[in-house]
Amino acid sequence: MIEELHIKDLGVIADSTLPLGPGFTAITGETGAGKTMVVSALGLLMGERSDAGAVRVGATQARVSGIVHSRDAAVAAIVDELGGEIEDGELIMSRTVSAEGRSRASVGGTSAPVGALGRLSERLFAVHGQSEQLRLKSQTAQRDTLDRFGGAALAATLREYREAHAARAEAEQRFQTLTETRDSRAAEVVRLRGELEEITAVDPVAGEETELTARIELLANVEGLRAAAVGAGEALASESDDPMQRDAGGLVDIAVQDLERVSSLDPRIAVIVEQLRSVSFQIADAAKELAAYASDLDEEGPGELARANDRLAALSGLFRYYGASTEDVLAHADAASAQLLALDGDDEALEGLEARVTELREQEQALAAALTALRESAAERLGEAVSLELRELALPDARFVATVSPLDAPGGAGADEIQFLLAPHPGATPRPIAKSASGGELSRVMLALEVVLAGADPVPTFVFDEVDAGVGGAAAIEIGRRLRQLSKTSQVIVVTHLAQVAAFATNHLRVVKDSSGGFTQSSCVALEGDARLAEMARLLSGLDTSESALDHAAELLELGK
Repeated sequence: MIEELHIKDLGVIADSTLPLGPGFTAITGETGAGKTMVVSALGLLMGERSDAGAVRVGATQARVSGIVHSRDAAVAAIVDELGGEIEDGELIMSRTVSAEGRSRASVGGTSAPVGALGRLSERLFAVHGQSEQLRLKSQTAQRDTLDRFGGAALAATLREYREAHAARAEAEQRFQTLTETRDSRAAEVVRLRGELEEITAVDPVAGEETELTARIELLANVEGLRAAAVGAGEALASESDDPMQRDAGGLVDIAVQDLERVSSLDPRIAVIVEQLRSVSFQIADAAKELAAYASDLDEEGPGELARANDRLAALSGLFRYYGASTEDVLAHADAASAQLLALDGDDEALEGLEARVTELREQEQALAAALTALRESAAERLGEAVSLELRELALPDARFVATVSPLDAPGGAGADEIQFLLAPHPGATPRPIAKSASGGELSRVMLALEVVLAGADPVPTFVFDEVDAGVGGAAAIEIGRRLRQLSKTSQVIVVTHLAQVAAFATNHLRVVKDSSGGFTQSSCVALEGDARLAEMARLLSGLDTSESALDHAAELLELGK
């Protein structure tokens, strides 16, 4: 319930506070006073699209705020999610729109996306105006209305159906895709297997190309390496008897012999002798290693270089197609193996998927049939209930019919086409309300639906704009009476130009226009006693002092008690 609405710089309304409260609030005023701005303000508070042109001329921004009372757990959860607060069931919501078109929202004392207002309004408000009447002509809106009337059982079946429909559609799409790509997948399998066979035939080892390159370099220079090893070995330990070709080891031995003869004379010489003996052993070891190295080179056959070059060539062949290194080639092989496994699995999945599609289709059809049965039952009850309400709304002979007929193919909301029909008088064939109902009849059909739906799925607050369009006299009185009845279970806010409707309000507000000072601005005042009587007289005759109009107004107010 909206307890209070504050509007600042919106349209012609400069600054006004509307005390709303429970029950039935009627909002009246002269043409151009700004009654529709009240509905626009509520629309902004409910997250509807903003219009910078609605900002009052000369103002930098328009602001709308409301104090809303709610004990709804879902509303509290949304507010908590946004970081706002509800204190003792009281929620403050606000919306600002700048003259440049920027829009901001606040919920429970914290900034929030404008879309959050829309989420909250779905739980708090139902707004009905001329646009809503036009929407009611659509079959989608008619189906949603019937489903809402159908209650919890229909809603649960509809949820199950939508889940089954989505699962069936997804499985069917998957099956169709696999079927259509069967030939291309077979070709892909052949390609992947060929690649794996080529890589497996070479059997690369990570990092192998680096070792091969180094080995080829060695084998290509084996003669030079052998000559160097032999020459160095002879220089270290020569077997020649030629005294002119003394090797390094022999020279060190001579030095040791010379120093040993005098080592007893000076301890420092003994230390050097030991060092030289160590060098002698090292030279001997190096000479043996060089000899072994040269011997190993002798064992490298002439075919070894050719084999190494052939291996590197085989690896290079893989590099041309599968990467720049053996690591890349091995990674490609792993990916190809995984893809091949998946493709092989697709073939197996195709058989199981076909059975799954059949199972889901049967499940969807069963739920669609159950949904149809629930809708047919709800349609019959809705038709009777709305027809009864229309009799109370000065359409005593009208008959409202909700039909449920099969669609050519099931959709996301079932296999049914819902249509609302109206026979306005006896003997008339029920025709779609989109074609047969006048503006006044459509207003009453919409109100009758809301009265009926309020019993099945109540909404905390209803806002009606021009619900009495196209009606008057007795029909208007009955609309006022039914709005009063609706206000027993929900808050009802009505913008009206008919005294017959306003007479039944428990709270009467008037939007007052002031054109003094060279520009127009409006405010809102609560009416009681003589002030309300005068406004009722003005609505009836255009004159707020006419004796006959005042008498008629008093009579209406008495009727509305």
